[in-house]
Amino acid sequence: MARFLPCWQGMDDHLKQLLLLGREHFQKGDYDKAEYQLKQVVDRADRFADVHHMLGIVAHGKGDFTAAERHFERAVAINPNYTEAQLNLMVTYNDLGKYEAARSIYTTIRRRDAAGSSALDPFARGRIANMHADVAQAYLDAGMKLEAIHELERAVQLSGFADLRTKLGVLYRDTGDLARAREQFVAAKEANPNYLQARILLAILHLTGGENASAIQELERVLELNPGNKSAEMYLRIASKRPSELPST
Repeated sequence: MARFLPCWQGMDDHLKQLLLLGREHFQKGDYDKAEYQLKQVVDRADRFADVHHMLGIVAHGKGDFTAAERHFERAVAINPNYTEAQLNLMVTYNDLGKYEAARSIYTTIRRRDAAGSSALDPFARGRIANMHADVAQAYLDAGMKLEAIHELERAVQLSGFADLRTKLGVLYRDTGDLARAREQFVAAKEANPNYLQARILLAILHLTGGENASAIQELERVLELNPGNKSAEMYLRIASKRPSELPST
């Protein structure tokens, strides 16, 4: 379903267009076009953690680990609770032979995660839910996470779409509410068993919680549905290691 973002305070129209197109190209797997758009976003506004994370994934896929390291580090600097970026940075550090740095990230993740309207017709409900989601994205881009959560909670109450539940789960996770994050990822998976992002994010929660068997189960299901999925393959490499092979905490 197409999304039309509202006018974002502090962002000119060209920057908004670059950000929107970059995210859309990345989600479609068109990484060359995504990289072109997202690099322009970074040149204009270096404050979007997900932009650096996407650029890091693109660079890593090209074998440019140095650039991937730079982007993942910046994503984590912007959002210290960005678990996917931290895990990808850990993998990149390992690829670069920076094993102590990788071990430090792994320890940080484990410590943090251990601390741990019915009258409307479906079309109208979905449309209003998407409007709440658009407002939530605007709040998020402005760094207002609590307001974004509030809007996404209203969106989920109206629709229960898998993508909206997944976004809400990510915000819960980033604010430290891992129990609610897991609930949303599970609910998203149940709402749409083929929505791979929910399964991958649920697998990450299992993985960082030491539940490797559950993580492997989710990641293998992702690869059954989408053979060659790079994210699933990367996390499966971590989840499949024996305890003795993982960085010590």
